[in-house]
Amino acid sequence: MARYSSSSYGRRKNRIRKWVYIISALVIILVIAFIGGYPPFSKDKSEPEAAVQAPPPEAEPKLQESSPEPTTEASPEVTELIAKVMADINSKPTRIIDARDKLNEALPMVMSSQQRAFVKEQLVQLANEWLFSPKIFLQDRLCGSYLVKRGELLSTISKQHKVPYEILQEINNIYRPKGLRAGEKIKVINGPFHARIYRSSFTMDLFLQNTYVRSFRVGLGKPGRETPTGLWRVKRGGKLKTPTWTDPDTGKTYKAEDPDYPLGSRWIGLEGIKGDAVGRTGIAFHGTKDPNLIGTACSRGCISLNNGDAILVYNLLAPTHSQVEIVE
Repeated sequence: MARYSSSSYGRRKNRIRKWVYIISALVIILVIAFIGGYPPFSKDKSEPEAAVQAPPPEAEPKLQESSPEPTTEASPEVTELIAKVMADINSKPTRIIDARDKLNEALPMVMSSQQRAFVKEQLVQLANEWLFSPKIFLQDRLCGSYLVKRGELLSTISKQHKVPYEILQEINNIYRPKGLRAGEKIKVINGPFHARIYRSSFTMDLFLQNTYVRSFRVGLGKPGRETPTGLWRVKRGGKLKTPTWTDPDTGKTYKAEDPDYPLGSRWIGLEGIKGDAVGRTGIAFHGTKDPNLIGTACSRGCISLNNGDAILVYNLLAPTHSQVEIVE
């Protein structure tokens, strides 16, 4: 019968004991992992990353109610409000934000056409101060200051605030959008901007959130190709500068340098999300080289703007965030 030396037996016994320890340790780790509720042998105890989800759709904007029918006589209530607003404007220091908010809250009120024109004109003038300038007013919920962090781009900051970078570049007099410096303070706008288009009057009101900014005259779809009512959203990737365009009726392709190029300076594609707009394609804002078309039923369904207005609207409406309501 074979015999084993005591040293060989000792080494074998040590190996067995070692494996017992290893197996016991693994069992303990598995028990702790099960009780702790996280996967065993993970690199850390943090929860696994959630699946990437698409951002939720932007909530429908709560714009001011459509303008009620004007009265034949001036509203005493609106007359009194206008007097208070003028006191805010003429005070030292000027109470610009108070005046803006009072006038904006007055828009849904019944008033004469002359009063409404005055209220809107005052709001336009005030917007030149609080919105379209580098000035920042205390207690303004719509605009504020932002401290640029290292490595940040203007495009990144603008996306955080749901506005295009072009408007931030303009109001801050920034020559090179990529040349921001860490520690620099800039004015930001808390978007998004929205619009409401009135087919009966060929006009468009522009709002920042739910605050009126200004109005535009527009051209709309001709008979048989009326601009569809409903709620629209600025398409992702739908903003273009003087794009090449092919007329679907004639098949002719137009380039920006062509003398009869019909789209003007900008194109802002829309997608329908509610009402008659759902499922409609090919509708957009665009400029025009013929100002006589503005205020008429002239297009294949698109919304035409004077070129200068088209550039401004392009600089304000943000893809996926800005919505456009078209009503009668």
